Amino acid sequence: MRVVILDRDGVINEDSDAYIKSVSEWLPIPGSLESIARLNYHGYRVLVASNQSGLARGVFSIDDLNAIHAKMHRDLARLGGQIEAIFFCPHSPEDACRCRKPQPGLFEQIAQRFRIDFRGTPIIGDSIRDIQVARSLGASPALVLTGKGQSTWDQHAPELHGVPVFANLSAAVGALVHD
Repeated sequence: MRVVILDRDGVINEDSDAYIKSVSEWLPIPGSLESIARLNYHGYRVLVASNQSGLARGVFSIDDLNAIHAKMHRDLARLGGQIEAIFFCPHSPEDACRCRKPQPGLFEQIAQRFRIDFRGTPIIGDSIRDIQVARSLGASPALVLTGKGQSTWDQHAPELHGVPVFANLSAAVGALVHD
């Protein structure tokens, strides 16, 4: 089974330091949904692994998050694509949980549900946490410069040695699949 794991905010949709709290604030990055549909077309199962500390902070509710994800699924379906599953950490950094990236908990859940080995699995994100967890799993990390990606690159370039860097999800997908 071929799988690609994506971070959500800053990779699929525009990010905000004030959190994405509602359906109206969820705006796909141009080309991102088409890129997911392209992955599906080429036989990839797409999963999302995302930290969502706004839940623990009371910035938005689980109903808000579910509505955002329902919109993402609907918009993607219109393009013939799908995200098979969304895994998220609802905790704040202060909770010191095992599921908040760069901890491996979300990926342990993914491995259990989908019975996959992460070696070589593309994990695409816009933060150093995404790269760190991918490396710890033996996966293939990639950084996109959308969302917090540019500031991640600016602050962590030495740590990112050997990690492919792409302008956006569309460019990262272009490196994986060839039409």
